[in-house]
Order: sequence, then C-alpha cells, then structure tokens
Amino acid sequence: MKKTTTVTTLLLIILAIYWSFRSMTPIYSPDKKVDTTSFSTDRALTHVKEISKEPHAVGFPAHQKVRSYIVSELEKLGLQTEIQEGYTAGDWGNLSKAINIIARIKGTEKGKALMLLSHYDSSPHSSLGASDAGSGVATIIESVRAFLAKKEAPKNDIIILISDAEELGLNGADLFVREHPWTKDVGLVLNFEARGSGGPGIMLLETNRGNNNLIKEFIKADPDYPVANSLAYSIYKLLPNDTDLTVFRENADIDGFNFAFIDDHFDYHTAHDTYERLDRNTLAHQGSYLVALLDHFSKIDLSTVRSLKDSVYFNIPFFKLISYPFEWLWPMLLMGFVAFLVLLVLGFKKNVLNGKDILKGFLPLLTSLAINGIVGYFAWSALKFIYPQYADILHGFTYNGHAYIFAFVFFSVSVCFYAYHKLKIVKTPNLLVAPLFLWLVICTLLCLYLDGAAFFIIPVYGALAAFYIVINQKNPNGFLLLFLALPAIFIFAPFIQLFPIALGLKMMVASTIFTTLTFYLLLPLITRYKNKRSMALISFLLFVGFMASAHFDSDFTVENAKPTSLVYMLDVDKNQAKWATYEKTLSNWTKQYIDPEKTTPEKLSAKTISSKYGSGFTYTATAPLKDITPPTLEVSQDTVIGETRRLQICITPKRNVNRLEIFTNNVSINKARVNGIVLSDHYLKNRRNGKLVTHYISDNQYTELSLEFPNDDSLELTFYEASNDLLNNERFTVPERPENNIPMPFVLNDAILTVQKLTFD
Repeated sequence: MKKTTTVTTLLLIILAIYWSFRSMTPIYSPDKKVDTTSFSTDRALTHVKEISKEPHAVGFPAHQKVRSYIVSELEKLGLQTEIQEGYTAGDWGNLSKAINIIARIKGTEKGKALMLLSHYDSSPHSSLGASDAGSGVATIIESVRAFLAKKEAPKNDIIILISDAEELGLNGADLFVREHPWTKDVGLVLNFEARGSGGPGIMLLETNRGNNNLIKEFIKADPDYPVANSLAYSIYKLLPNDTDLTVFRENADIDGFNFAFIDDHFDYHTAHDTYERLDRNTLAHQGSYLVALLDHFSKIDLSTVRSLKDSVYFNIPFFKLISYPFEWLWPMLLMGFVAFLVLLVLGFKKNVLNGKDILKGFLPLLTSLAINGIVGYFAWSALKFIYPQYADILHGFTYNGHAYIFAFVFFSVSVCFYAYHKLKIVKTPNLLVAPLFLWLVICTLLCLYLDGAAFFIIPVYGALAAFYIVINQKNPNGFLLLFLALPAIFIFAPFIQLFPIALGLKMMVASTIFTTLTFYLLLPLITRYKNKRSMALISFLLFVGFMASAHFDSDFTVENAKPTSLVYMLDVDKNQAKWATYEKTLSNWTKQYIDPEKTTPEKLSAKTISSKYGSGFTYTATAPLKDITPPTLEVSQDTVIGETRRLQICITPKRNVNRLEIFTNNVSINKARVNGIVLSDHYLKNRRNGKLVTHYISDNQYTELSLEFPNDDSLELTFYEASNDLLNNERFTVPERPENNIPMPFVLNDAILTVQKLTFD
C-alpha cells in the first residue's frame, strides 16, 4: 500500500474512533438562546445548582429544603403537587421515612399513564447529589416546563414522581408502588439516574417480557442521540438491578426505560458530585431523551408497548438505533458460516489459501490474545501494588482511569502490530482465516449464552466482505477495506472504554481483549501496511506516554482528592473507646488519631456495620472516653407462646443521630417488624452477616422492634447507633480535612458510634 494511503487510512481510523464517541451526545453551548417550548440546559442547570448546595440525604437538614424547592418549581408550572409520606424498608432491610413528591398532568383520553421518575435524596453523608440525581430532577422539571409551554394537552395522563430514599434501598418507589392508588394507572416509566458525573446517558430497559415493542416505539420517538444496545440489556437482566424502576417492574409488573450516565465514576456518591463537575453535555443529552420521549409516549396507547418478543438493537453513527428480531439471530449466524466456508473453498480453488499458512495465521492471533488478556487481567492488581493509595477508591475507577484505559489500549495495539509484523511472510488471505473463525465461534457462543450481543455478527460481515476482496485482488483499495471496517470501529470502540468505566479498572481485561478482537477485524486493511513494526513501536511509546501521564496524576490533589475516613466508636458495655478507619493507606489527617506504627491492621467482625463493597475497618487505635449518651433500650414485651419467643424493644435516641443498625447472632428470626413495617420472609432468610435492619433516622425518631424466634435459641442483639457529627461535635476537636481530602463514600464516616448488646437466653 502506498505510504500516502497508509497515512490517510490511519487518520481516517482515528477520525472514525473519535466520531464513534462524538456522535453519542450533543454539545452544550452556554447562554444559547432557546425558545420556551424547547429544553434549555441552562434552565435545567439552575435547578441542579439549587438542589446541590448541601448534602441532602434522608434525615439531613437540607433534605427538607430540597423538597420544598422542587415542590415550589412544580407549582410554578401550574401543577398541583401532593406529598406521600410513610415508613418502608424495601427489600434491603433499610428502614426510613420516605417523603415522595407527586404531581399529575391530566390527559384527554382514559388510557394508561406515563410516569416520569427520578429521586431527590442524595447519598449519605457527604454527597451533594448534583448528578445523582439532581440532574434527573432538573431534566424532568425543565422538560415538563417545555412540554406545557406548547399548550397541547397530552392524550395520556403524565404522572411525575420525584421519589425519596432511593439511596437507602429504593424506599420511596417501594412506598409509592405499595400504597399509592395511582400505581394501577401507570403504563410506562421513564427513569433518570446517574452513577458518575459525565458521559452519555445510556438507555437500559426493564421489562418482565420482551423488548420488541418498547424498542420499536423508542425508535419512533426518534431521540437525537440514542445510546443503547441489547448487550447491556442482556447483562442488566443477569445482574441484581437496583434503580427505582426495578421496584415498578418487580412489584407492579410495569415496564420502563432507565437513562443513566456512568462516566467520571470517581465522583459517584462523593463530595465531588457537585454542580461544577456535572458534564453539561451529559445534562443536555438527558434532556434530549426526555423531550422526544415525553412527546411520543404521551400520545400513544401505552397498553400496546408490551410484547413477548425480544429484539437485538444497537446504536451506530448516522443510523441512530438499529434493531431486528431475535428470530434472525441463528439465520444471520448461519449466513456468516456459509459465507466463510464458501470463501474458503474459493480461496483454495484460486490457490490463494493453503493449509500450512492458515495454521501459521493462528500463531500471532493466539499470541496477541494471550498476552493482552493476561496483561489486562493483572493490570489493576499491578497498579494497586505500585500505587497502594488506589485501594481507597472503593469503586475502583481512579481519577486518572481514562489515561490507564488509553495506555492499555495502546499496549494491546502494539502487541497486535508486532505479532503480525513477525509473520509478514504469510499472505493476507491466509492470515484472515484464523480471526474470522474465532469471531464466528464467539458469535455462536453469544447466540447460545448472551443473545443480546448477537449484533456482533454485523462487523464480521464487513470482515467477510473484505476477505472476499483480498482473495480476488492482489492490491485492493485501502479506502474500500476501511469502509468495510467501519462497523467494527463504530460498534466496538465505545465498548473498549465502557467496561472499565462501568465495572472499575479491574475490568481492564475487557478493554485489552476487545481492542485485540477489533484489531483482528481490521486486519484486511492493517496487513497491507508495510511498516507494522514502526506502528508497534509508536503504539508502545503511546502506552508509555499515557502511563507516565497517569503516574504524574497519581497523587491526590484538591481536584482529585483522597477519600479518607474516621469514626469514634464507644463500646457502652465495656466502657472502652476506639478510633477506627476504613483507609488502607492512611492519610496524614487520619494519622493524627491512628498511628500505623503503633497499631496492627485489623479487619473487625463482619457484623461491624454494613457497607458497600464489603468494606470493613482496617485500623483501630485507643481513643479517650467521651461523654456520649447511648440510646435507651427498653424491653416492653418478652413472652413465650408454645415454641416461639416474642420480643418487643423500643430504642430511643438520647442525642441527635442519623442511623441505627441492629445485628443478631446466628439465630433464625421467624418474624420481624420495625416501626410497623414487616421485614419480608425472603429478606429474613437471606440476610447477610447477621444484619437485621438499618434505620436511617429522621427527626430523631425512635425505633420499635418486634421479633419472633425459636424459644430454645439464645438471641444476642447488637445495636450500632451513629451520628454524622464527629467534625462539629463540641466534645471533639477533630480538624477539618485538608483540601486534598474528601470523606470516603459508601462507608460510615465522620461518625460518633455507640455499640451496645442485649442477650436473651
């Protein structure tokens, strides 16, 4: 291939990769003039700014302020709002008083209603909740404003639910579904969420049936920037789902769409989930979804969106969302195999293919796949070994995570280029047999076990067409080969980045493997390059460059702050106090209280407070005794009826607290009721580490616990009562964190904790 063609096609590949990402979201223009009937990102940002001024988790002072603001904004639109309030424990044993905000726009016809859903509580205890889910609330308020400005009455009623206590266990949604009479009216839910502060909004379906009609209607709604694929849908169905929409699907058999952005995962549930860090393009993208879908689904008969059939679907630049029925999966795969076999026969007839060189073609493929797979698999472990501070970023996506993704992608490309450079004596058609065979095997396995990814056969068709060309032409047109490779670039490039973002850098292996597999589909073009060794070297230098960039950004700064934790724990029964932390690499701030030179790392009992990712205390140190008043534990009933013992205990706080957690020893609890809410039999049989219930307390309310358990068993109850006021409690003089520290998310933090036990023999 001519040098100019090589350079041009390489530049076009880079452009195609860029466009595969650029085409996902709109570009935000500040102060852009938008008419009153259109969604304005600036107007939505005004709501985000107001909602995210302070942490506003359930029980926090700002919680009520945010609720009042949202009610006020909905009423400004002429909507009559109502408040639904009540206790619920959801399916996680997390009790809270949820206070939902509800409004309804009347339609002209008596059909099923469309629900718009997001939540207004932030995650305890330091998150400002700008993205999660202030962005969702703002998207709904601004989209409804634009919709009403058209002065066109919808055919369907539109129910707006701004739920509460989502972060605690989907409690607000659970309360609505269990108790509100409007639940029976809902035909479809559009839910807006976030698990980061940037990136495209990804559409994820939740349905108990097939997705065929939902996808058809979604395509008809024609949102400008659809980002969705049935692989994510298939994986989502396999995982334990935990959005408000899940409650509607599982408990009320109501279908819906989730729209959630997940990039900049390092901001998730942290003090950095701020108005300033929310990606404006992302908010504009969420708005572009709702404007289109609100207009469409408010007009159609929502009883028709149900289907028993599934469709494969995926987004691609220029064509938006493409779908086809699952019935096509096996015929399309069969077509791929037939085309492959026909081309093999044609190649042998033309003496272009020979068995020896085909077998040689497996060598660079297996070598590059093995090296890149192994390197990707151990990448995160190696990074944590070199940079132990990364272990304190519990969700596993570091501030410099994108640099690491780029680095390991270039490493994979370098390995692939070098592997195929070493086998340059083998003619191109013979080299293509191994990757085509591998891809057809992969597509077969996907049809068997992960059918939502069956659209992977589409890029294989492009490679098969390129295979046909190189069999018949000695010097095929490089631009034609590039054109046939575009489906592989457009479809797989986003996946290469998505997996580590979605699942943490521990999934770097997905990026290295996807990069390698995509490289194979570009082989018809790449094998025409005469300077593959130089390209391997350039790619390796880029790997080194991005690793160096990540290294220089590995330290914590004001913008990229270290998560830190500190808890004061008073054992009331033993009259002993300890400082405790979840940090694995102690910060200077924490070392003021816990000296790693004078204490042994320890993982306390798993029964010591529940936390996400199974985190436990890592270090403890003796602390001075402080006058912390524990709750009153009053046993109001203790009776035995037959073989069952019944207890009723009231736990009353004597200081301002945020959370009460109750654990038991290994005893079967037959029935449990907390503040009148029954804990389900399923939960009681499957509770982990002895956790009975967590009560996220509002207004310093008491906790009333009723239990039934076998009379022959000895029951031990452990009560952990926590207040998030360690840094401003008058009994302590803990200094504020330095600017390059933030509270560690997902764990109890900045807390004063009392521990008490009651035993019933």
